[in-house]
Amino acid sequence: MAAMASVPASAHAEGKAAGKVRSVTLQSANVPGDVPVSIYTPPAYGQGRPLPLMLLLHGGNGSDQDLLRFIPAIDAAIADGRIPPVVIATPSARRSLYMDFKDGSQRWETFLISDLLPHLRDTLAVSAERRDSFVGGYSMGGLGSLRLAFKHPQVFGAVAGLEPAVEPVLSWSDAGPRVKFWRPEKMIEPMFGSPIDLDYWAANHPPAIAKRDPGRLIDLPIYIDVGDQDMLYLNQGAEFLHRILFDAGVGHEYRLVHGADHVGPSLVPRLLDAMEFIGRQIRPPGWIDETVLKTRAVYDDKKRAAGVPVEPVDPRRIRGL
Repeated sequence: MAAMASVPASAHAEGKAAGKVRSVTLQSANVPGDVPVSIYTPPAYGQGRPLPLMLLLHGGNGSDQDLLRFIPAIDAAIADGRIPPVVIATPSARRSLYMDFKDGSQRWETFLISDLLPHLRDTLAVSAERRDSFVGGYSMGGLGSLRLAFKHPQVFGAVAGLEPAVEPVLSWSDAGPRVKFWRPEKMIEPMFGSPIDLDYWAANHPPAIAKRDPGRLIDLPIYIDVGDQDMLYLNQGAEFLHRILFDAGVGHEYRLVHGADHVGPSLVPRLLDAMEFIGRQIRPPGWIDETVLKTRAVYDDKKRAAGVPVEPVDPRRIRGL
């Protein structure tokens, strides 16, 4: 592994402190070639207890350098107290979908879990606890982050999938033109085989994973975002996943962002919104206070009188289903 010197991540006219970005290159038997990784450390890095760690996964045709686009806004949000200090790492994963290929030629999921995470925990002042470990991403990275967290909920304290590139079906055989114009079979045959192995596809498809065993996700805080103008119709897939989680009673936060498309300036504030969700897992806001409990007690009495079940507060589950 070779590391470049750290450099300031951003500079602010108002004089606020800036974090730093360093670049490392990893090699692994699980994936071919070098894997560049950009790592952001906030100004508070190294000044106290180990910080939380977030994997931020880039979209298709992206690279680790995509992290740089978001750093000025992240620096400002940390300085303003919108989000807590967090270390962020973005690996270059090419167009891998962040998955283990069926033929075993590339194992990106294994690389992320078994190589990258241990390396970051060994070489950085970050916490190795599940409650301090997060994954998020956008587009292909949104798909990858959801799959990674859904398959390994014991590893991550929360997941944030922005405009995730998930198909609004439970079987690839049901995918139509609105999917295949942006995800043609030839593109994904290296991952799923030729012809597409339908069982392997479903085993790596976040909605199918959630549908098959929603109980595994109860303790995983989940954030899903998509623009209502998404040019790839990814709002269809995000809504599909939202409904599966909702109908299963799995607590999650879902945002259909009015006027936002798949690319463009909306992604920066949307990522900050997602990181605020991550921040609420690090520093719980205490929304269920004495006022809430007293008000609930009044309405619980009304429910009992009407023969309606009384359910305790449990943010892991959606109530009233």
